[in-house]
Amino acid sequence: MKKTLVLLVLLAVVFYAEAQQETIRVAFWNMENFFDPFVDSTKAYNAFTEEGMQHWTKSRFYKKRNNMYKAILAMSENRPMGIIGMCEVENEYVLSAIFDQTPLKKHNYRFVHYEGPDKRGIDPAIVYSLDHFQLVESAVIPYYNPEDTAYHSRDILYAKFISNDGPSTGSGTLVDTLHVFVNHWPSRYSGELETVGSRSCSAAILRAKVDSIVAAAPEGYQPKVIMMGDLNDCPTDPSVYDVLRARHPSEMEPGCFFNLFGKKDGLGFEGTLKHQTDWQIFDQIIVTEGVMNDREGLHYQEGSARIFHADFMLEDDEVYHGKKLFRTYIGPRYFGGFSDHLPVYIDLIR
Repeated sequence: MKKTLVLLVLLAVVFYAEAQQETIRVAFWNMENFFDPFVDSTKAYNAFTEEGMQHWTKSRFYKKRNNMYKAILAMSENRPMGIIGMCEVENEYVLSAIFDQTPLKKHNYRFVHYEGPDKRGIDPAIVYSLDHFQLVESAVIPYYNPEDTAYHSRDILYAKFISNDGPSTGSGTLVDTLHVFVNHWPSRYSGELETVGSRSCSAAILRAKVDSIVAAAPEGYQPKVIMMGDLNDCPTDPSVYDVLRARHPSEMEPGCFFNLFGKKDGLGFEGTLKHQTDWQIFDQIIVTEGVMNDREGLHYQEGSARIFHADFMLEDDEVYHGKKLFRTYIGPRYFGGFSDHLPVYIDLIR
């Protein structure tokens, strides 16, 4: 009888601890040309319309919408995600179509989006669940390169949240503040070497903004900042490694940020996009010391960084062997898939 009671007590302790440490998933996904099917007379680029070059019909739009929401449901394990950073979304219409008009609506999502300067009209966005976070403020951080003022690129999207998921204390519920930056750095379309300076410029802008948050924090407090996005560079490229100074936790130096996707080991898959035979990690989540080391409030769950790669998002690569991404388009050819990037995520616990 005593052994049974001890076992029941131990089980109760385990279940209580698990309940107290509910995970909050934070993800990023490049949605690859998530356009609505309507002509926008205010923009020169209307390839993704029924009469445009991509013949983007309503049925194709809803097919992609359904694909994407099913992938998000699978990645979230049918629970509310805390925060999802996105890029290559056209407007609030497409965000509403996926988060308000599908089974995702049960998770009480809201979103942050600003119309940006991208010539195709695709922007970053932040989606969050009111079950976990409240939005305090948001803003865009424009790209500006003093050495090439004629070149324009996508804004960095910023949002500040508070979380009230914490346990109750004598003075109320433990509240965390979380700063989130969503990035879509300049592409390599004109060549990797020709565009490296543009990505380094984006990295410098981001670094300056995060440094300002850290500098403004009260003495002894470590702000919690999450930087995520399609950086169009790998973790060891100069923009990420040297300018942003983001390193894998095993390579940390003073003044560096923690790149949770700095090495392929332990991420569950080879990369987030494929170029011929090579998988690369352009999509990354990077955090400050406050996210890594705070053991009372929200913090990173060690080992939780993953590249999400459900089988239905991949197909056989008949040219370069192995697997490749099941995409919506390749050039002008329609395939009806998902994206040319895989999503990434981390888990936060308290």
